[in-house]
Amino acid sequence: MKVERPKPDVAYELAMTHTRRCIAVAGCLATVLAFASPAAAQFFGQPSDLPIGENYHVEVLGGMWSPSPNISISSDAFGIAGTAINFASDLGIARERFGEVRLRLRPGRKHRFRIDYVPIRYSAQTVVERRLVFRGIAYDVGVPVSSTISWTAWRLGYEYDIVHRSRGYFGIILEAKYTDVEASLDATFGREFARVRGPIPAIGAIVRVYPLRVLAVTAEVSGVTLPRDLLESYSGEYVDIDVSGTLNFTEQLGAQFGYRSLDFSASSDEDAANLKLDGFYMGALLRF
Repeated sequence: MKVERPKPDVAYELAMTHTRRCIAVAGCLATVLAFASPAAAQFFGQPSDLPIGENYHVEVLGGMWSPSPNISISSDAFGIAGTAINFASDLGIARERFGEVRLRLRPGRKHRFRIDYVPIRYSAQTVVERRLVFRGIAYDVGVPVSSTISWTAWRLGYEYDIVHRSRGYFGIILEAKYTDVEASLDATFGREFARVRGPIPAIGAIVRVYPLRVLAVTAEVSGVTLPRDLLESYSGEYVDIDVSGTLNFTEQLGAQFGYRSLDFSASSDEDAANLKLDGFYMGALLRF
């Protein structure tokens, strides 16, 4: 049986709209940085007064992220079409808090190697309120079901600052997003699961400005679209948006507050997944 790929939802269209706006804003800010005059630098202080927190070779962020989940997954098997299951409304998963680690290695003024790691896991127990079909198995109304979503997200990348000034910079990001998503349903008659994993290449941009020597405002966006004809029987999109403010107490210590939106969709001959997580995060920075 041929299964049509679900149409992109409104949340995804909004995410793409926000992405285009972020790229436009980043381009404008980059132009301002590129043509900023020494007189503009005097407005913030002496040109020799570098912002606090920019003199480092290693930067580590440990933080907590509490996103709102919007997760829909369908999985076919044995020629039986699966239901598009919303893991929040159908299975009762709720907002959770996750730890994350970000590492920046800076061998030179304009170069950064980036490593991010976020282990995401949701679980819930509920009684099915509508008939669901997953991996060819039917879960009828009234059946108790335990559900789990695990999403291990790695980002391995390189950043090069095209424009670098004393009060900010604009750079490009090349990275591989390694994604491992597993969804499972467990009932008295057995456990079924679907899994998607693999590296996803992506490209993005980052802009940072220092309105004050101790305060950095940063916006970055990265993503990729893989059409179905590029890889056999597989297609997907990935959009990652991050806007943050960093308060630097010393060259070595700082605190970061921000908002992140992670939007991932993928489909194959049997499976389709749409996952969007967005929410605020906070963390502590340590530099060497």
